[in-house]
Amino acid sequence: MDEPAWENADVAGDFMQYFPYDSSLAIAQTEVRMVYDDQFLYIIAKMYNLGKREYVVPSLRRDYRGAAYDGFTVILDTYKDKTNAFMFGVNPEGVQREGLISNGGNESRGNDGLSLTWDNKWYAEAKKYEGYWMAEIAIPFKTLRYKDGMDSWYANFYRIDSEYAERSTWSPIPRNFRLITLAYNREVTWDKPVESPGTNISLIPYTSFRTVRDFEAETDTKNEADIGGDAKIAISSSLNLDLTVNPDFSQAEADQQVTNLDRFEIFFPERRQFFLENADLFSDYGVNDTRPFFSRRIGIAQDSSTGTTVQNHLYGGVRLSGNINNKWRVGFMSMQAAKDESIALPSINYAVASVQYRIGQRSNISGIFVNKQSFSGSEDEAAGIYTVPWNRTAGLDLNLATPDNTWSGKAYYHRSFEEFGPDSTFSWGLGAGYQSYRWQADIELRSVGANYNPEVGFVRRTDFMRSRATVYQNYYPESGKIQSHAPGLDYDVRWNQKYGLTDWDVNILYRFNFRNTSNLNFRLRREYVYLFDSFDPSGTDGQELPADTDYTYNLFITSYSSDQRKSFFYELSTRSGGYFNGSRVNLDGTLNYRFGKHGSLAMNFTYNRIRLPDPYNDADLFLIGPRFDITFSRKVFWTTFIQYNEQINNVNLNSRFQWRFKPVSDLFIVYTDNYLAAVDGRFVDFNRPKSRALIIKLSYWLNL
Repeated sequence: MDEPAWENADVAGDFMQYFPYDSSLAIAQTEVRMVYDDQFLYIIAKMYNLGKREYVVPSLRRDYRGAAYDGFTVILDTYKDKTNAFMFGVNPEGVQREGLISNGGNESRGNDGLSLTWDNKWYAEAKKYEGYWMAEIAIPFKTLRYKDGMDSWYANFYRIDSEYAERSTWSPIPRNFRLITLAYNREVTWDKPVESPGTNISLIPYTSFRTVRDFEAETDTKNEADIGGDAKIAISSSLNLDLTVNPDFSQAEADQQVTNLDRFEIFFPERRQFFLENADLFSDYGVNDTRPFFSRRIGIAQDSSTGTTVQNHLYGGVRLSGNINNKWRVGFMSMQAAKDESIALPSINYAVASVQYRIGQRSNISGIFVNKQSFSGSEDEAAGIYTVPWNRTAGLDLNLATPDNTWSGKAYYHRSFEEFGPDSTFSWGLGAGYQSYRWQADIELRSVGANYNPEVGFVRRTDFMRSRATVYQNYYPESGKIQSHAPGLDYDVRWNQKYGLTDWDVNILYRFNFRNTSNLNFRLRREYVYLFDSFDPSGTDGQELPADTDYTYNLFITSYSSDQRKSFFYELSTRSGGYFNGSRVNLDGTLNYRFGKHGSLAMNFTYNRIRLPDPYNDADLFLIGPRFDITFSRKVFWTTFIQYNEQINNVNLNSRFQWRFKPVSDLFIVYTDNYLAAVDGRFVDFNRPKSRALIIKLSYWLNL
């Protein structure tokens, strides 16, 4: 920091404590300086300590996350809308992470507010000294999106210090809000308006090879080589065009399996890079279990003869997203999927358009239109899977938030359209939230029609009205091990015209946050369920409970997360008690052991002990998933996890090697195996695989 540019730069200091308290200066102070040239924004930070100490880092893997790991983070709200922002972070080992913040950084109605799956090119280094550590960051203006000619942005910096279990921020944030809340960011002023960095085009070609064999179908081994790639073209400094040709997502990490004892579909988040930038423009309509657009519908199909989900190859696509000005944001995407004669699937185009207009400081009104269109000269061919050649959805959302983040609200109306024009194809909702230092409340009323069918969306269930509310009262002890605690009440009721009351639950809640970063949550619940269809609650395809029967029972739900600063830490949860006409004992958890900075071992597990009266099945369902994560350096990673799922009688082995030889340029080697979980009395017969694949992929990021 003895370079003249840094010595002459203004200093952002006097960081305020956010956790465990928010009314005093931070114990471990931080100083930040910013400068720039025509290509980069540079940031240097000095993190002071009180004497010698060890730092806690989860590993050397990029995109670390956790409230107990040492690190320094920059938040840049380049549009000054206090709704969307870029996040860049680095820890004492120089490990980088980058993410996109949406919804003002708030977690509500299924939106986490932060995605760390976004990936882009920028640079960072860190170095440890006696009494402090330092980080230096260089962010290309071409990596950011912003409006030309703006003379200021909003920004904040925060630091996590493991020694004191302290989180601190440059711009103070009340501790009843999230650390990434954008409402309290400060204005940083440029000495002259920031302009476009010039031509901004990136090419990301790839080549891949795969060998695949299906042992159950007794097919021959298939060897395939492929090429394709993406292009990122900046239409302006705030509007980006993404193109993809013959996309390949084989490097995306596999989903963690779950034991499904639900009557409805389970949601898995999007992981593919092409769909992530400005993803909130497309994905945040509606609420978490009723979305008019869900990008994971693109690139998958269902084999109608077996009912299994299969990959649907994509020819390519285009995606335009970003800001036109400080008020308007737009998004457009079109993807063309390939024809698959083996499952009678025609070529299908998926298109979605979204527009958002900002109202006031932190509110907006948004509109979306989704079109799924099959391309086929034969109606019989299309009818192999789809009953109609097209499906469309349109909707409007109103999102409200006060400048200080105390009040928030949402209202929406969506409608799906099909060729034969059924009725009751709507989804609407109203919601409001209140969050102060002492109180937190959330209320919602919504309805989904019986024939609402957005085929490119996600809808867990239809034909219901729902009313729910949650309220907590927060307490903040001035001393002791508890940082905060809050009792609460919650109710959730569903009904429809045909069956009347179908579901309800009432809950007594209590949550604790401890100063050592651990937390504990309790929930005592009384629950009612009416079965309008027959259902086997054991999850074993046994005798089903008859339709038109109802059940009322009591259960308790508890979760605990331990201190992540320790080498061994864990998360445990249970949902146990009454269960339809019987009982259920459930235990979910993850046991983690971190061996230094070079890796970790985790054991994910789920156990369900279900006891039902005759003639219904009892069940003891296990799901066990050990995971080995080795980080040889900041550029070389190896992850292997095994998933034993008794419910679907499957053992999955997935091993992924990654070498990041240049920024955002990677070599991936992925090996996956599937076996029967139980056969001929054996626990697992590794001599009888179900399927096997080996994939090698090389991608390279080239700036023009």
